[in-house]
Amino acid sequence: MIAPTKHISIKRSLIGIGAAVLPQLSEPRTITSLWEVCRQIEAIGTFHRFVLVLDLLYLLGAIELRDGQIFRTKP
Repeated sequence: MIAPTKHISIKRSLIGIGAAVLPQLSEPRTITSLWEVCRQIEAIGTFHRFVLVLDLLYLLGAIELRDGQIFRTKP
């Protein structure tokens, strides 16, 4: 589920969905506004999977939360 496998395509894996979410963070966003943009991504499907993707991106150090907004970290 996190990484693609023989049975899970890259588009359905959390890493693949995270790659689709990161471009939406060109500017800081609240979770609600990010969800409104990302809910159009078919692979996300549910808010539960969206939260799992945010958790993974946070654990990888790709995003951070400050003052109620999600920021993309600098590479």
